[in-house]
Amino acid sequence: MKEKRATSLIFAIMVLDLLGAGILLPILPYYVRAYRTDALTVGLLSLAFSAAQFLSSPALGAVSDRIGRRPVLLWSIFGSAAGYFLFGLAGSLWMLFAARLLDGVTGGNISTAQAYLADISAPGDRARNFGLVGAAWGIGFVAGPALGGALAGFGLAAPAFGAGVCSLLTFAAAYLFLPESLPSARRAQSGVTLAAVNPFRQLAWGIRHASLAPVLAAVFLFHFPMAGLQSNFSLFTLEKFAFTPSDNAWAFVFLGVMVSLLQGLILRRFVKDFGKTAYLYLGLWIMAAGYVVLAFSPNVAILYVSMVLTALGSSLAAPTLTALVSQCVPEDQQGAALGVNQSVLSLTRVAGPVWAGWLFDVWGPPAPYWTAVFWLGCALLLISARRGR
Repeated sequence: MKEKRATSLIFAIMVLDLLGAGILLPILPYYVRAYRTDALTVGLLSLAFSAAQFLSSPALGAVSDRIGRRPVLLWSIFGSAAGYFLFGLAGSLWMLFAARLLDGVTGGNISTAQAYLADISAPGDRARNFGLVGAAWGIGFVAGPALGGALAGFGLAAPAFGAGVCSLLTFAAAYLFLPESLPSARRAQSGVTLAAVNPFRQLAWGIRHASLAPVLAAVFLFHFPMAGLQSNFSLFTLEKFAFTPSDNAWAFVFLGVMVSLLQGLILRRFVKDFGKTAYLYLGLWIMAAGYVVLAFSPNVAILYVSMVLTALGSSLAAPTLTALVSQCVPEDQQGAALGVNQSVLSLTRVAGPVWAGWLFDVWGPPAPYWTAVFWLGCALLLISARRGR
């Protein structure tokens, strides 16, 4: 019962946290267009957040292995609130970048929540419980974009202030109700050294780890094109279908509903009935089909079909990859491994939006999506090779 209560609490906190992130999604490209109109600048804004998150995530993961998950989670959530409020107050492009950098430096929210789930879950239940992260993303991207689209009617800065309020509510909920998940006896006993908080050293540790390295590489290849999609989907629909911020808000709402239903209900109910690697294979194939349909969608109806496919593929593959990362290390390295995993995700959000923005400007709006099939194929080959050893 205690485990179920803690799981419910961390899920509620993730939903509130991702609600704040979801609020900004439909309006971000429109906000940037007040200063620059190219897709690459939108990608560079995503790069600023993700580069800062890459530098900080291993440190936050290592610290959480030593002092516990709760204080690190509280720090991360408060930093997100400050970043959102600064974004809303920004009156220039450089202030937008500064706001995203601040949010990124403190951006250990989800990786710390994943480590929390790993602490309270039996190894066999981790894939099922990591599915809660996807469900939280789904709910955040249902209510968040809808709220962001509504708030945009009061000005483009209003969604940023709304996101800041959501983060403050998340902080309050975590401070008041969330217990610590990592007992002192299970914490890493060594002090936090410069080597432990060096993101490149931590990343190198993950790369040298024989069983972890191929999984981390597959994580990168899977999320790289997805990061590009998340950063310029609103630009794609604006260029191809003349979507307004409200239209994009409803598109993200639809995608969020699909992810929430798939990961919150189907994956958690049926994951034990399937082999994990087969589950991942199926997700990669469906995801590839979704990208192709998205790239060449002739109308809005087919666009929505592509979103169903990408949501299904992601719901099958993403939590399984996270579970594989968790299973590669012992209990006292969960925070470090998931921190490195978050660093890899941050690298995809550094490279993916810039790559997608460049392709969008040079090769045309569909290019970031049909080229995604190549990256997913590489991930499939890596996982197949790992299984064969």
